[in-house]
Amino acid sequence: MGRWYRLLVLCSSLLAGAASTAAAQPSGAGPIPAEAFFKPAKLERAALSPSGRWVAFVTGAPNGRNVLVTFDVGTWKPLAAVAYYDNADIARFQWVNDAKLVYSLVDRQRGGAAQVEGAGLFSVGRDGSEPRALVYRGRPRASDRRAGREPLAYNHRLLAVPRGNGDEVIVGEIRYDQEDRFKELLAKRLHVGTGAVGNLAAGTPPGVWAWWFDGDGRPRLILTRQKGVDALHWHGAGADAGWQLLQSYSSLAPPYEPLQVDGEVGVLASAHDDDGFGQLLQLQPGPDGLRTTRLVSTPGFDFDGRGVFDPESGRLLGYRVLTDGETTVWKDPAMAALQKEADARWPAHTVRLNCVRCTEPDRTVLARIWSDSDPGSYWIHSAADRRWRQLGEVRPEIDPKRMGRTGFHRIRARDGLELPVWITRPAGADGTARAAVVLVHGGPWVRGRAWAWSDEAQFLASRGYVVIEPEYRGSTGYGLKWYRAGWKQWGRAMQDDLADAVGWAVQKSWVDPKRVCIAGASYGGYAVLMSLIRHPDLYRCGAAWLAVTDPRQLMAWQRDSDMHQEYRDHHLPTLIGDPATEAAMLDEATPALHADKIRAPLLLAYGGGDSRVPPAHGTQLREALDKAGRPPEWIWYADEAHGWFKLESQVDFANRLESFLARHLQ
Repeated sequence: MGRWYRLLVLCSSLLAGAASTAAAQPSGAGPIPAEAFFKPAKLERAALSPSGRWVAFVTGAPNGRNVLVTFDVGTWKPLAAVAYYDNADIARFQWVNDAKLVYSLVDRQRGGAAQVEGAGLFSVGRDGSEPRALVYRGRPRASDRRAGREPLAYNHRLLAVPRGNGDEVIVGEIRYDQEDRFKELLAKRLHVGTGAVGNLAAGTPPGVWAWWFDGDGRPRLILTRQKGVDALHWHGAGADAGWQLLQSYSSLAPPYEPLQVDGEVGVLASAHDDDGFGQLLQLQPGPDGLRTTRLVSTPGFDFDGRGVFDPESGRLLGYRVLTDGETTVWKDPAMAALQKEADARWPAHTVRLNCVRCTEPDRTVLARIWSDSDPGSYWIHSAADRRWRQLGEVRPEIDPKRMGRTGFHRIRARDGLELPVWITRPAGADGTARAAVVLVHGGPWVRGRAWAWSDEAQFLASRGYVVIEPEYRGSTGYGLKWYRAGWKQWGRAMQDDLADAVGWAVQKSWVDPKRVCIAGASYGGYAVLMSLIRHPDLYRCGAAWLAVTDPRQLMAWQRDSDMHQEYRDHHLPTLIGDPATEAAMLDEATPALHADKIRAPLLLAYGGGDSRVPPAHGTQLREALDKAGRPPEWIWYADEAHGWFKLESQVDFANRLESFLARHLQ
């Protein structure tokens, strides 16, 4: 009982309100340690039970592990530490009903390459009773076994939790072909109390890649994929309804992308309008095809968001929308009024409201609040007494007053296209031009960031650097034209965008042109290498980790790669270049072939178990640089994969990066 008591004392301390961060980190103190930026948050995730009487959250325990705790909102006291391990951390969790939760595990004290295959799935009562392993995570423990069915194999993952107070969740079985490549995903119902399983995949077409379920857990939409062609199939609500083909299209040119399905609205899907920017559509399948209604548009951005539904009734209450930052557009007047109240209470912050019993007098709301300089906090609001109470701070060690401020800008690239750029300037920055770090996001076909807390950017800004984060062409989030402008531009215009962002920041007198370094991981690491080759006079140094050094290797088949062959065959030749017909272009865009042109000091770092960018990318470049007489600073984490997973690696790398930058940007 001792350790549980200590844990509840810890949680009580957390929920009583953290000490003033300003007092903990006075403005005149030295640099905030790197660990404060990268260690697991004090309060990572929180979620209300279906009734709103209880809230569950993930927090740190005395043994350094993350644990799952339940809390009684009515008495405002911790209820139980429901999942607590000596050799694992809580990864994700969800309420199934007011009495049960499900969760999965990771091990944050091991590198990414050393993780147990499959996160598993476990259920537990809100008071910590009746623990059950539903899906194996490696070798099951004897204590996880209970009378009844054996847990499912590791190749199952949670897909959905139906609304209401049922006892079932929906899991997907991942099936593989003879070469251990993804083949299809089959949906099943899983009872969290008994482990009983029911099939939801009967009669579906072969090769299902994705499922969408309505709020009651009925499968309504699936996506199949074969040889670069996607197909969406709709299932009617009737008992005798079968799967109806809605539309087939190229995987690289979807007319819309489904987000959610519900009986009230049909399908909510993101799409592009005639100008190539985002919109949220309501699609209602019928015998005469699809009836389409536009609900929300986001000029200048792709649509990124979703509908907000009442978890109890399923009624559509509003829309969550991400442009430069996140906002919520409420259709429900009561929630719109509460949002207005919350926005006034926390000005210059984003306030995300999640409600249960949303239209009832006993409505409970969980608020997640954050800004660019504030990692944020969680609060609970009760409609009964209209009272806001703080559940806890996300990172109490961070003083927002000592953090940089992030701004979003649209500038002109050299070819006239509009280039989005994020700039984070250190706290207290005056008009003096400073040393800068160009931080290049990976992907590359993703959005780099939004207006929110960023551990990497704030860490660098806390060391005095202006941080430039260009959303170079090929990035998603800023319209179809900008995304497609990056096709086959690796090492070419994508690199020029980074240079143009630097030039603009120099013109603003924010950046000293003689003290600029470039850094990034994965594709971002590739961009570092090609920038040093293409624009050698612009950068004093470069730091590349997990970097692609030969794009053609991404398209070559590798048995242990985590990239599906379907993607290699049908996407990458269009996005990067075809090795058969565009070999010269790819040669020009391969850093490993141009190592002799890299003159600036270079830091290279790789993970020994990386299956996305195998370590051979790094070793071949390192050998070429050694041969050219310019050996890089080399960092090797044998048990890491495509990213630094354990805190020890993250902090070690941050400190070594800080030292590298200081040596070359002074």
